[in-house]
Amino acid sequence: MCGVPEPNASSTAVADPDRSPIRIRPLLESDLGQVTAIEEACFATPWSERTFRNLLRRPDAVLLSAVCEEHRVAGYAAVWFVGREAELGDLAVAPNDRRRGIGGELVDAVLEEARIRGVMRILLEVREGNRSAQDLYRSRGFEIVGRRRGYYAGPKEDALVMRRLLVR
Repeated sequence: MCGVPEPNASSTAVADPDRSPIRIRPLLESDLGQVTAIEEACFATPWSERTFRNLLRRPDAVLLSAVCEEHRVAGYAAVWFVGREAELGDLAVAPNDRRRGIGGELVDAVLEEARIRGVMRILLEVREGNRSAQDLYRSRGFEIVGRRRGYYAGPKEDALVMRRLLVR
C-alpha cells in the first residue's frame, strides 16, 4: 500500500439495487491483475502493471480502488502530488460497471485526499473525444484550461487540460 494513509472516503459506497455495493479503498498490490485488465479494456495505450507497481511505491502517489463486496475491482484512480498541486494521472471504470456513479465516487475520493494534503489545484488530461469523461470531471468542478496537440497516440488526438481549484 506504499505507506499512503487511507483517505476519509474509504467508507464510501455506491448502491445499486441490481448489483453489489462499491467501496472506495486504497489500491492493493493484489489488485494489479484486475486493474491492468480494466486499463487494457479502457485505453488504447494502457499503463503496464509495472507502472502501477512503481506508483504504489511512491510516497507522493495515491492509488484508489472501487471494489465490490466480492473483492472485484470495478474501477481505480491514480493521483500524485507535487507541492500544492496534484495530477490525476489515471482513472478508469470497467465497461460493465459504468453508469453507476463509480467514476464520480473515485473523483470525490481524490478530491478529499487533495484537500487533506493542502492541495490548491488538481490537473488532468483527457482525450478531446472522450465526452463522458469530460462531463464527469465538469460535474466535479473541473474546467478546461488548455490543450496539448497530438498528446495521445493510437489514435492520435489532442488532450484537453482540465483543472479544479480547491478553496481553503
